[in-house]
Amino acid sequence: MLDLLQKEFIYLWYYSSVLFNQIAIYWVFGIFMGSVISVFGKEKIHKLFVSIQNKRLGIFGVIPASMLGIASPLCMFGTIPIAASFSQKGMRDDWLAAFMMSSILLNPQLLIYSAALGKTVFSIRLVLAIICGILAGLCVRLFFRDKGFFNFSTLVLPESRDTDPNMLMRLIKNIWRNLKATGGYFLLGILLSAMFQRYVSPDAFASLFGNQQGFGVLLAATIGVPLYVCGGGTIPLLLEWLRHGMTLGAAAAFMVTGPATKITNLGAVKIVLGKRQFSMYLAYTIVFAITTGIIIDIAL
Repeated sequence: MLDLLQKEFIYLWYYSSVLFNQIAIYWVFGIFMGSVISVFGKEKIHKLFVSIQNKRLGIFGVIPASMLGIASPLCMFGTIPIAASFSQKGMRDDWLAAFMMSSILLNPQLLIYSAALGKTVFSIRLVLAIICGILAGLCVRLFFRDKGFFNFSTLVLPESRDTDPNMLMRLIKNIWRNLKATGGYFLLGILLSAMFQRYVSPDAFASLFGNQQGFGVLLAATIGVPLYVCGGGTIPLLLEWLRHGMTLGAAAAFMVTGPATKITNLGAVKIVLGKRQFSMYLAYTIVFAITTGIIIDIAL
């Protein structure tokens, strides 16, 4: 019995080490660049977003708003106060919706980390986040043009933690916070991937997520709801799933519903949305994930 346990431990340790060596560089670089953008570029990004308010972009303003949402390095609890300040300055709700939706799905740190999944998946994730933000903005413009979509009146603004007067120390502290916030999930993702490689039959997995396009997308969108805790922790799992036959459409659906329904993101969004708007947000996310997943599987 001890020999068997030792054998399993050696296998899991070996495969975990191999996977760690493959993707750790993306995780580390993502944390570093995310912190650099947060400390040195965050204010510039937000000022750029405010500046588009003075341009007569009309409906097309959702496009730069969605792109700037991805560029913003803040988590959703950090994005909500920023969005509130934008709203106080007269920012349109459709532009805010585009900014917040894409920010939920992606940020600079996760974008860099997603490069570990390969160029195709990286591109799909980036494009889907932009499109999802744009369409969210268009929906708000279409259905809530004459009435407000967000309610920031009860929002209590938290204090920023990037307050050290020394910029180098501010950067180091930001990197350390990111390491503490994502490190455990990253290692857990590595371990789960090693266990998946060892104990899950590739044929059984392919039959669920590879051979049945519509069902695989639906299943991936569904498991993204309870399984997604941290973007850093899911990258190793996605990498392993793709190697075992998960379709690109199923992966895309998981990458949409996962961050959009992550419990912390839901809690943040619920603060500024009423019950009706919150239900619409959930429905929009699920429909978008399944629809785009199926389209990607058909096209690719």
